[in-house]
Amino acid sequence: MTRTMFHATAMALAVAGSTAGADEIRVLNWQGYGTDADWAVAAFTQATGHTVVHEYFNSEQEMLTKLRTNPGAYDVVLINAAFTPQAQAEGLIGPIDTAKIANLADVPADLTGNADLNAGGALHGVPWTWGLTSFAVNTTAFDTLPTSIEVFWDPAHAGKVSIRDDALEAIQFAAIATGQDINDIADLDAVRDKLAALMPQIRTYWGSENDWNQFMAAGDLDVATFWSGSASRSMESGLPVQFIVPEEGAIGWLDGLSIPASSTRTDAAHAFIDWMIDPEFYVRWAAEGAPASANAKAAAALPEDAFNKRVLGDPEVVARVQFQRPVPDETREAYLALWQELKAAQ
Repeated sequence: MTRTMFHATAMALAVAGSTAGADEIRVLNWQGYGTDADWAVAAFTQATGHTVVHEYFNSEQEMLTKLRTNPGAYDVVLINAAFTPQAQAEGLIGPIDTAKIANLADVPADLTGNADLNAGGALHGVPWTWGLTSFAVNTTAFDTLPTSIEVFWDPAHAGKVSIRDDALEAIQFAAIATGQDINDIADLDAVRDKLAALMPQIRTYWGSENDWNQFMAAGDLDVATFWSGSASRSMESGLPVQFIVPEEGAIGWLDGLSIPASSTRTDAAHAFIDWMIDPEFYVRWAAEGAPASANAKAAAALPEDAFNKRVLGDPEVVARVQFQRPVPDETREAYLALWQELKAAQ
């Protein structure tokens, strides 16, 4: 870390830390998802005196369960916007004091005004990162990169296709392929038929970023669904892959940082969230492979050839994105039943 790195941020955070006193805050997040980067935590602690301990979850449902069963245990939690209304309705998270988040001024109004993050009529999640679930291809398998999602059904790639073993993701992926709104699927039979036609093409299902990278490195796959942030890391690592946002569109997601209603260290929690959306934090994180920042100033500070500026900074790409909204439990159950039925018949 250079002498001047994080200087302005450190000064601002130090003021917050000196008035609030030093606390240990507990952060609940996916493992390896930015907030637990050693250098980022170290810079925050050096500036404020606050220390940070992480705990992790492996699914949104596990995250909600941890919040329900461990009141007072957490001070900051990462919540996908599609789950924020449920967490707010259950009283698991409280409103954000926007006056304590200075960097929020650089987050565009369409994100700070996101209906799901503003569940209950007040901001309950600070927009942090966003990205896409689309697909990537093994560039060695293509003379010309595909522009359509129909590449998954191309017989030329039979046995070299993969999608993640996730019911919601699979159903929404097929909804895009059938020209439907992922948040209001009118023709589920069309989705079933489209996925049924895909099953003979599939070599394997992937479950983690590491799985995906291993399959691609071994040359087992030509095309597979993937997340934009993960694709950025895979490309940076030297894998011969290219992320594609097809003409039909892609699934968009928005993650927010929230403060559990039971937290007793809210000043330190607000300071930590402010650091997490700071451009100085993001530019360094993006160099390691990160989703797109919700902070416009942070996004603008990236090098011109940065993945999140070159790909996700294209307005034409963003215009094709369908952002996920909350999914009722009964709908999730129906999707899971359909997905299990399709896999059983394979």
